[in-house]
Amino acid sequence: MQPDGFDLTDRVALLTGTGSGIGRATARTLAAAGAVVVGADLDPDAAEATVAEIRAAGGRAEAHRLDVTDREAFDALVEGTVERHGRLDILGNIAGIPHNRLVAEVTDDELDRVLAVNAKSVFYGCRAAARVMVPQGRGVIVNVSSGAIDTPAPTLACYAMAKAAVAMLTRTLATEVGPAGVRVNALAPGVIETNFSRQHFVDETGAVVPERLEAYRKRFGQMAPLRRVGTPQDVADAFWYLVSDRAAFVTGQVLRPNGGVAMPW
Repeated sequence: MQPDGFDLTDRVALLTGTGSGIGRATARTLAAAGAVVVGADLDPDAAEATVAEIRAAGGRAEAHRLDVTDREAFDALVEGTVERHGRLDILGNIAGIPHNRLVAEVTDDELDRVLAVNAKSVFYGCRAAARVMVPQGRGVIVNVSSGAIDTPAPTLACYAMAKAAVAMLTRTLATEVGPAGVRVNALAPGVIETNFSRQHFVDETGAVVPERLEAYRKRFGQMAPLRRVGTPQDVADAFWYLVSDRAAFVTGQVLRPNGGVAMPW
C-alpha cells in the first residue's frame, strides 16, 4: 500500500530516457506506485531492460524507441499512448545529453545537438502533452532541468542554456494550462551519480575504477551541505512527489534535489 496521496494506480505515465539513470529510477518508482509506464529511450534494448525489471516486480510497463529530437515521432508516441490507454496522466521529459566545452571551442553542430536534445525535445513533449491534457482537464508534466542553471561554470554554457530554457518553458506553460487543471513543474538536480558523470570515474575502456569513484564522490560530495552526491533514486522520489496528489497545489516550480548546493529564493 502506498502512503496516502502517493498512490498512482492506473495512471498512465509517459517517460523519456528510461533506459538508464534518472529515467530508469523514475520508471521503476512510478510503476511501483501503480502507474502504467510507457518508457521511451533512444536505446530500445535499454528501455526493454527497464521494462523487464518493472514487470518482474509486478508492475506494468511497455518500451518504445524514441529519438526525442524527432517531433513527428514524439507526437506519434503521445497519440499512440492515448489510443492504447485512453488517457495520458503524466509526462516526464527526462532524456538529455551532457556537454562540456569552452564557448570559443563549441562547433555549430555541437550547439545544435545540445539544444535539440536538451531543450527543443522538451518543448515537443510539452506541446504534445498539453494538447491531450487540457481537453482532459487533468494531467501533470515534469521536465528535468539542471543545477547548472543556478551556478555558472566553465564548459557548461550550451548545457546550462538549454536547461535554463527548460525552466522557463516550465513556468510559462504552467500559466497557460493551469486553468484547465494541468500542473507543470521542473526538477533541477545537483550532482547525480549517473552515466553523465562516468568520465570522472572510469578508465579508457569505460570500466569503473573504484579509487576514482571514491574520489569523485568525495570531491563533489563536499560541495553539498549534506556531504554526498545524489543518486537517481533521490531524483525519482522528488519526481514521484510532483506527480502525486500530495503536490496538487504545486505548479510552475523548480524543485532542486541537490543536497543544498544551491539555495535560490
